[in-house]
Amino acid sequence: MKSKYDNEMNLEILSKSCNEAFARITVAAFASQLDPTIEEIADIKTAVSEAVTNSIIHGYENGEGIIKINCKIVDKQIIIEISDTGKGIENVDIAKEPLYTTKADLERSRNGLYHNGKLYG
Repeated sequence: MKSKYDNEMNLEILSKSCNEAFARITVAAFASQLDPTIEEIADIKTAVSEAVTNSIIHGYENGEGIIKINCKIVDKQIIIEISDTGKGIENVDIAKEPLYTTKADLERSRNGLYHNGKLYG
């Protein structure tokens, strides 16, 4: 039976900050089969890093959980989905506001939010 994707990868990691670099490098390695530019790899690493960090800091806060990463290659494009089952965002409309953060005391705040097909940040 033929897959509808050219290739696919699934990764599950614990929501520990030491796993952020592992996730970033793993997704970049998977994407390398598309022969991306250095800039494209840098963008992929940044996006993965931000999403995983958001899951760790905001989704699970002081607890632990699983972060799921699914990557698909179809028609020479990569689709990257990163999800968690953390606490979520109470009000997405407010969270879309520029520089909105629930963790103002942290160095990294409001670097990106993806919702319903749009990147906010």
